Amino acid sequence: MSAAHMFVEYAADLYRSCLLTAAYFTSLAPAIFYRKGVFHLNAKNKDALYGYLYILPSFLLLLIFSIIPIFLSVYFSFTEYNVIQSPTWVGLNNYIRMLKDPFVTAALKNTVIYTLISVPLQTILSLVIAALIAGEFRNTYGNFLKSAMFVPVISSAILVGTLWGLMLTTDGGLINNVLALFGIGQINWLGSIKTSLISVCITAVWKNIGYFLVIFYAGILDIPSSHYEASKVDGASGWQQFWYITIPQLKPITYLVITLGMIWSFQVFDLVYVMTGGGPGKSTTTLVLYIYTTAFREYSMGYASSIAFLMFIVIILLNSLQNLLFRERN
Repeated sequence: MSAAHMFVEYAADLYRSCLLTAAYFTSLAPAIFYRKGVFHLNAKNKDALYGYLYILPSFLLLLIFSIIPIFLSVYFSFTEYNVIQSPTWVGLNNYIRMLKDPFVTAALKNTVIYTLISVPLQTILSLVIAALIAGEFRNTYGNFLKSAMFVPVISSAILVGTLWGLMLTTDGGLINNVLALFGIGQINWLGSIKTSLISVCITAVWKNIGYFLVIFYAGILDIPSSHYEASKVDGASGWQQFWYITIPQLKPITYLVITLGMIWSFQVFDLVYVMTGGGPGKSTTTLVLYIYTTAFREYSMGYASSIAFLMFIVIILLNSLQNLLFRERN
């Protein structure tokens, strides 16, 4: 792992630790005020005030680190801003530039392809594996399998990307060595335009599948066993039970899994940054990676903000379309 990767990982951990520490100490304030009797209110308003005080720390964190940056990003998207100098209002110039920028088109295309590959794969695989564990391996082996598949979820994305980058190395990589046993020649997984994006997708699916597996498993256990017992009496096979009972009962959970997978796919950055850096060429450059490059390497914060706003609009439109499709099926 390079020094840059270690610094990014350390900065992210430090940022999370600061947020958790601030949330913990600020959440103690209402209890301290309550014990010391700082507030002298009638019984009608006292409970409401203490409730707002307990909400206040989380709300402030949400306001400072989420809501305000969103509005600032929208404002900067209409300016020319390089961090050092004050923002200069340029109107729609950034958006006009964005429509003519071939790199934005390529990044959006790569992000959509990445989403279309990874989301269906991780959804179907996690559902099938969860159904197998719930039906056939509800024992120690099933618990071990769930735990083992959840390890990549809690592992650092930088670590996962570095590990898979080594496995997919052309010379001496584990994947090519295994394929060589079957007489298949070496494949340049990360250095070829045809296979680089697919390799990143496979890595993402391997990392995320354990998370969605646990969600599906919990949903399957919540399905009344009487449904399966009645279907057995009617002579239904295991496949028929899965198709006509399990899948329909899991529609709300499937909607959640697809929504989370889609949002995560549009936010993918660390795996691409570590494994390919956006290359070869621009074949794996995603919207977030291009935003990062534009903002922190070219110092064009205004233009990067306009691309970020584009990504926000795309996610909203896709989510609305998804809501419409699920509503029509229901």
